[in-house]
Amino acid sequence: RLFNTVEFKVLELENNTFDLLINVNERWYTFPSIIFELSDRNFSEWWKNYNHDLSRINYGIKLHQFNMRGRNETLRLTAQLGFQRRFGLSYRIPYIDKNQKQGLIFDIEYTESKNVAYQTLDHKLHFIKDTDVVKTTRLASITYTYRKSFYELHSLRLDYRRNNVSDTVVKDNPNYFGNEVKQQEFTTISYGFTSDHRDYIGYPLKGHYFNLSISKSGLSSHADLNKIELNVAFARYISLKNHFYLSNLTSTYWSAPNKLPYANYGALGYNRQILRGYEIYVIEGPIYAINKTSFKKLLFSHKYHWASMPIEQFRHIPISIYLKTFADVGYVKNYPNYQMSSRLADKFIYSAGAGIDLVGSYDMVLRFEYTFNAEGDHGFFFNLKKEF
Repeated sequence: RLFNTVEFKVLELENNTFDLLINVNERWYTFPSIIFELSDRNFSEWWKNYNHDLSRINYGIKLHQFNMRGRNETLRLTAQLGFQRRFGLSYRIPYIDKNQKQGLIFDIEYTESKNVAYQTLDHKLHFIKDTDVVKTTRLASITYTYRKSFYELHSLRLDYRRNNVSDTVVKDNPNYFGNEVKQQEFTTISYGFTSDHRDYIGYPLKGHYFNLSISKSGLSSHADLNKIELNVAFARYISLKNHFYLSNLTSTYWSAPNKLPYANYGALGYNRQILRGYEIYVIEGPIYAINKTSFKKLLFSHKYHWASMPIEQFRHIPISIYLKTFADVGYVKNYPNYQMSSRLADKFIYSAGAGIDLVGSYDMVLRFEYTFNAEGDHGFFFNLKKEF
């Protein structure tokens, strides 16, 4: 993710002696961008569940400064207004030692909202709307990273979080933070391991990926939350003949205890842990597992060169189009005595469909999919970013 293009040239000097010339075109590193995005989990949820309500749009300014000091450090500043107000600062230092193995990440964030999902009814989020702020979140964290090799990364994160909600939230859902309380304060320690052998993170076609994460929330007897979470994911990407590609992902989630406040439920439907065809649903549970498979064919690929573009880093415009078919299956174990949203829990759910992926520069992926699911629903879904 440092370069748009990398070219290798072998220069023969004499017998058995060569020079290897590597020519790179660095990506643009300063991105002051306008925030104009959906507050919902995905485009389909916003379009179908909330009638493409424009008041649910977030807007503001975000600044990414990539490759700070020429050391691949990243500074991110966020000032977001709209449906959810968010202000944040993040600084990532990939290496703090001469061996380039140890790094640090610092994050500070403040969020406030006049709209909050206070409960789930039949697997759809229901929001409180108010003229005043109904929820605030303060977050500070530090992450230590250790890159054992080029492909493997360990991380240890410590974060502090304080959440506050208004009387309105507690009145409508006394179990939002549990026992009708309006504040939740706790510290979380988490460990993560990633082994990443994919050819291209933005849209992988070859290689494999493994991720393990475990976290413990509530490090003292005074913490307002006590929860353990474990997540394991493995993906395989296979390049076949004649520009055909096969990919598969298996992901599992486990958490304890089973009795938790609503705000801390584990759920299938967030952070790309979504079965295609179920984008508009949230399925809560302490345990779930999913498997997703895609089979695709490259239809078109071309690299355009925009010679008149004054900024060199934007002259290179690659575009690829893939035709695909896919099938997903999953299972979510329901929370005990949780009946408000249980129709899709404690049973296998599955879906299948076909679509087209448009892949462009700077990791842009547009997915156009038509999907059928086990509930008899079918329709067109539009998503951003890669499937998995």
